[in-house]
Amino acid sequence: MPASTTQLTLTGLFIYPVKSLGGISLPAAELTPQGLRHDRRWLIVDERNRFLTQREHAQMALLAVEPAYNGFLLRHRQRPELLPLYIPFEATPDKTLFVSIWDDMVWAWRGTREADHWLSEALGQPCKLVYMSDMVRREVEPELNPAGLLVSFADGYPYLLATEESLAKLNAQLAEPVPMNRFRPNLLVSGAPADAELHWADFSIGGQPFRSVRGCGRCIVTTINQDTAQKNPAGEPLRTLATYRKPANKVLFGQNVTGPANGRLQVGDAVVVVS
Repeated sequence: MPASTTQLTLTGLFIYPVKSLGGISLPAAELTPQGLRHDRRWLIVDERNRFLTQREHAQMALLAVEPAYNGFLLRHRQRPELLPLYIPFEATPDKTLFVSIWDDMVWAWRGTREADHWLSEALGQPCKLVYMSDMVRREVEPELNPAGLLVSFADGYPYLLATEESLAKLNAQLAEPVPMNRFRPNLLVSGAPADAELHWADFSIGGQPFRSVRGCGRCIVTTINQDTAQKNPAGEPLRTLATYRKPANKVLFGQNVTGPANGRLQVGDAVVVVS
């Protein structure tokens, strides 16, 4: 496929400091071997040290994430009596433990007892907050990762890319349009025809090389209102997506992407499709 001549632009950069909680929009972000700096470095685990997500615990959507100096605040949307909890972007090494995320066992640092208590109260079950340091090597799925690329506590890849036009196409078919936060991208692009990103392989952002590995299979989290934690009773937007974005056994929206181990991106960077 020839290089694209369409003017494509990076219109959004998002990090999700705690896996499965809300995101923070950034004007610029640094690149690391695991993805955008501070993205999904924190994880909430249960008493067995197994990861928690909105798939089984929709109430996690009620924990709003707000930027703060050198970190972020967690605030419960429906319980103002729980004072906001400050969490730094990076933990300090104290106690360590192994946690499980999907089929991986990952070494992690413990967060503070204060964070454990706050989250346990907010989510109504015993849980702990843990952090992935730069020393941890969790690799992208090996069959699609000959270079040994790394990933944080994200599901499988360091970056998720989506386009504004693909969301607009989906929303045109929905009785109630959904915001992009249902899909949790790191990289948001505009200027491409709807669904064009499905066919991208190599591309650059701000002159830096990225590679689209495969479409992202979506789950029930896309049906959860991120402001209320309520699931759509009709299974939307997943149900509509399945009518035209289900090439095999997975409903796809967004692309799993790998990129350089260092550098910097900023909103407004040019996106160029190479192949």
